[in-house]
Parts: sequence; structure tokens; C-alpha cells
Amino acid sequence: MSSEVTTDDRIEAFDQLGRIFESYIEYETSHQKPGSKNYNNLILENAVKEAGILNPWFNRQNVITSFSAISRILNRTNLSLWLRNWDPELLSPVTPLTIGVIMAGNIPLAGFHDFLSIIITGHKFMGKLSSRDDRLLPAVAKLLSMINEEIGQNAIFSEEKLSGIDAIIATGSNNTYRYFDYYFGKHPHIFRKNRNGVAILKGDESTDQLMALGDDIFTYFGLGCRSVSKIFIPSGYNMNKFLEAMEKFSYVTEHNKYMNNYQYFRSVYLLNKIHHLDNGFLLLKEDETYHSPTGILYYEFYQSLDSLISKLDQEKDFLQCIVSDTLGKLTTVPFGKAQFPELWDYADNINTIDFLINLVKKTGHDL
Repeated sequence: MSSEVTTDDRIEAFDQLGRIFESYIEYETSHQKPGSKNYNNLILENAVKEAGILNPWFNRQNVITSFSAISRILNRTNLSLWLRNWDPELLSPVTPLTIGVIMAGNIPLAGFHDFLSIIITGHKFMGKLSSRDDRLLPAVAKLLSMINEEIGQNAIFSEEKLSGIDAIIATGSNNTYRYFDYYFGKHPHIFRKNRNGVAILKGDESTDQLMALGDDIFTYFGLGCRSVSKIFIPSGYNMNKFLEAMEKFSYVTEHNKYMNNYQYFRSVYLLNKIHHLDNGFLLLKEDETYHSPTGILYYEFYQSLDSLISKLDQEKDFLQCIVSDTLGKLTTVPFGKAQFPELWDYADNINTIDFLINLVKKTGHDL
């Protein structure tokens, strides 16, 4: 037994949404702005402008990058491939569950994958938006409603404490994790903590590979959980080639908040005589931890690649992704692709669709 709106209907709606993103990207990047009178483009354009005013980290380029990452996965082929491993009956529950989502606001549309996962599996999304990112997703939900009103009405946003929910997904810091557990731990849940991206260099990377790594470091000003905040380099590695490749990203000097952060830590390092490298917009500091502040890239030397692989495998719960060439048992992402995850690249390696499907099985809502 299935609901009136089928999985195929939802796949079609998100496929159309992907094409709207593509149209807007074309509109934004074309000098002629061919879609300037397109109502869909205007909805997104207004949201982009408002988001940038409210949150200076959300400059236009970063929002367009987020749109690009989403548009490349929102097509019928990808969506069908993603969902093919689950029983179609469980993807269309007769009585949808209401899933609360506490959204992160670190990068534009950070919670889109949760939004997509909940709605495409036939449930109701109740989102509590971050004040740092409360314009973009409502605009996307409006577009989804214009495509298919019945599907779009399953997207709800709340400014109050979430109530009347059957389960919750919350993304935040290690500190907010305790808050999530205190208030919502009684519900079935996915709670996410801080994670970071790292990269492993072998020493023979080309300039093109290093510049691609720069995209993984500087996109979203390094604020994403998939942003590379630390690199592992072989003992004796010469940083000159790496620093030369990073010159491509000197555009960050035009961003006041980024440079304020960089200059603050530069002053701290200089006053306290902390050893570091400095190219004028990025500080490199040798450090064993993973999470580096904005404007800083940590690095750590390794003696044995095998030992490093073993170490990172043991500490994988601290990592969102590892950027490198293929490395044995470690799952890696190619240089330049950290910010472009596939549909099946789940945050914190927790399969959101499995979580939602298991909720349906436990509640008997598929009967």
C-alpha cells in the first residue's frame, strides 16, 4: 500500500528542482543574464542577496558553489540509483512521520541533504533554521511547492522549540551535542558533532592537484565540515610548491571577516613566538589536532604512510573526509572534490535513509 504521491513523483520533483538550480547558475554566470525574467531565478536571486546581507560569510561565490554541488546530484538517474536498495513500500509510508531537523549555519544550505532525505522518503520535514542561514532553504522549499504543491507542503519551518516530532536530526558542535541530548535524547535521533576534512600529500603531487586541494581548503572560507583544515605531509616536504599553488586563492584578502581572523592569529603567533609559515592570507602551523581556525591550516609530518593510514583509520570518527589519491583501506576523495559529495556520502557516515526506513518499520507506519 502506498500514499497518493509516489517515490517517482518525488524523484521527478527534485529532478526539476535540480534543473532550476542549473538555470540559476547559468543566469548568474552569463553576462547576458538570459533568464533574468524567470520567476524561479528571481526567487533564488532574492534569497542569495538576503543571505549575503545577513551573513557576510555567505558571499555570492560560496552560495553559487553550494547550488552547483546540489544541482549536480539532483537528477533522475542519481536519485533513482540512490534509492534503489530500499523497498519502495517503505519509501511511501501511508502516515508520514514528522522529522525535526536542527540546521547548521556554517555553509550555505548545510542541511539540504537532510531536507532531501526526509521529503524524498515520504516524510514531513520540520526545520529549525540557523539564524546564520534562514533565507536559502525556505526559498528552495517554495520552489519545490511550485513544482509539486503536495510534496512541497511537507516542508515546515519553526522558530520555536521543535514539538510534535517523531524523530530528530541535529547538527552542531561538540558543545551543542549535550544540549541536543538533554532536550531531544528521548526521541529517535541522529546527533552530529564537529568533524573535519584532512588531506594527505605524498610529495609528488602536481601543481594542478595542489591547486585543486586549495579549493578543498578555501571554499566556504574553510567553514564546512568537509573543508580541509589539516594536511599530512611526508618528512622533509618542501612547502614552497604548495605555497605557490595557494597563490590562486589570494582573493580571500578581499573578505574582511576572513582577513580579520587571519590577522588576529598572525598577531598571536608573532607575539608568542609560535613557529608558523605565512603567505599573506594563510597561516600554516604544525599541530597534532584536526580543527584549525579560519585562516589557518594545520600540518603534520609523517614518517610512514602505512602508519599514517592506520592512525587515521583508528581516528575516523573525528574526520568527515580524507582528500588524497587512493590509499588502501581508507576511503578518500580526489583533490578538489571535498565540497561535492555524492548522495550516498552521508555526514558522519550515518546513513540517513536507513535511519528513516527503520523508523517506519518500528512504528508500523508502512502497514
